[in-house]
Amino acid sequence: MITLAAGGCTSVSDGQAEAGVHFEQAGPAGTVPPGLEKFYGQQLGWGACDDYASSDTDRKLFKSTPELKCARLTVPLDYTKPDGKTITLGLLRRKATGQRIGSLLINPGGPGASGVDAAASLAGAVAGNDLGKRFDLVGFDPRGIGSSEPSVHCLTDAERDQQRADDIEDSSAAGVAKQVQQLKDYTSKCAQRSGADLLANIGTRDVAKDLDVMRSALGDKKLTYLGFSYGTFLGTTYAEQFPANVRAMVLDGAVDPSQSPADQSVAQSAGFQKAFEQFAAWCVKRQDCALGKDAGKAVQAYHDLVIPLVKNPVDTGDGRKLAFADATIATIQALYTEQLWETLNSGLVQLKRGVGLTLMTMADLYDGRGTDGKYSNEQDAFTAVQCVDNPQSKDLATELDTERRATQAAPFLDNGQPLPTASAGDACSYWPVPNTSQPHLPKVSGLPATLVVSTTNDPATPYQAGVNLAGALGGFLLTYQGTQHTAFLQGSDCVDQVGVAYLVDLKLPAADPRCSS
Repeated sequence: MITLAAGGCTSVSDGQAEAGVHFEQAGPAGTVPPGLEKFYGQQLGWGACDDYASSDTDRKLFKSTPELKCARLTVPLDYTKPDGKTITLGLLRRKATGQRIGSLLINPGGPGASGVDAAASLAGAVAGNDLGKRFDLVGFDPRGIGSSEPSVHCLTDAERDQQRADDIEDSSAAGVAKQVQQLKDYTSKCAQRSGADLLANIGTRDVAKDLDVMRSALGDKKLTYLGFSYGTFLGTTYAEQFPANVRAMVLDGAVDPSQSPADQSVAQSAGFQKAFEQFAAWCVKRQDCALGKDAGKAVQAYHDLVIPLVKNPVDTGDGRKLAFADATIATIQALYTEQLWETLNSGLVQLKRGVGLTLMTMADLYDGRGTDGKYSNEQDAFTAVQCVDNPQSKDLATELDTERRATQAAPFLDNGQPLPTASAGDACSYWPVPNTSQPHLPKVSGLPATLVVSTTNDPATPYQAGVNLAGALGGFLLTYQGTQHTAFLQGSDCVDQVGVAYLVDLKLPAADPRCSS
């Protein structure tokens, strides 16, 4: 049969070629770059999502939500060689239940987070509003991530556990030398296990090109996009490459595309310090606060709990030990949202008793470790994308200066050790392939109005970055007053009303709106 879709006709087969799979060809739609016609007009086979899940939780969600269907999109590994190697990306779709406008493509951030998982999680949030009625909600795993094939893979599960258990806070000359060797070993394994050709083409520059293939294959002449956190950088990169192909973009939790990695790190540290102070002010009002009763002394109270872990990790109860680095990651995880403050305080109270289970559980959540001991590839993918999106720093003095500035901006993160006389750098200092982009002010001539959402006390992507991005794109800025990372579709009726009206009807307020928690 033939059914109409945005951008043209969709031909649908009965799926007999593969049991349980429903084949559709909705593209090509809109502008198609020469030489890429077979990708832009490819057929997609939609079926069950079981094989696309990255955790047991996701598998249960997919099984309980049968309307979610998944498919694979084929794209060139290297866009300069469209007739060369190809890779596939995992897609998940919840179809519109009303008069369809097109697809709403989402990216949850990271880089390294699964858009397949994110779309499944958001399916319920859009079901009752016009987004769910008017748009197919489509999440995708960017190249090398989650269900996409091949995937970035650097460490085995056992090696990841060992890496976390190792003392990485030793600032002696021997400690720095050990860190350098560990970083070199890590990057060597990334190249060996992932393939240098995948690492060379995994950057946001190429993911943006994949996004345009996706747009066309789904049958959309123009892209409607929702990006969170790093997803705002992906959206900005797409807008720069394909400004005429954009219908609408909501960019929530903005990354400033012109800011250097060093300055981003320092600004983010300051953001987490501000969130820690908000947590401390909340905590000291409680009878059971692990940080005492004086918010002015909360940093010292926190240090008294976690700095001893540098030399004396504590048992978690599952055969592992909680070291300083994991306690820090657990705290950072909790500072992303007020909903985890109760758990953080419980973990710190537990740490007072010499047990690290709750904090380790939160660190596992951040690092993508499941209850079965298996890791997602989110952290490896994060490193891989970051290292090709930015110039690789070889200047150890600059690395040391960044470390010093970040520590000054976030005193609660201080490990109590003297800064090393020479920095070990990071994985990107030894990365096996060159960067494919660098920070710059985007050029987006012809881009329609966009909506940037920025939260006043966002710890991970500070408010000013949203101000800067809205200015760079010539878009509207929605300010949300709160302490959390991102705000759209997360419980604020005010934010959701503005965002939904824009995405559905392209309606924006006359002036930059403000919402409060």
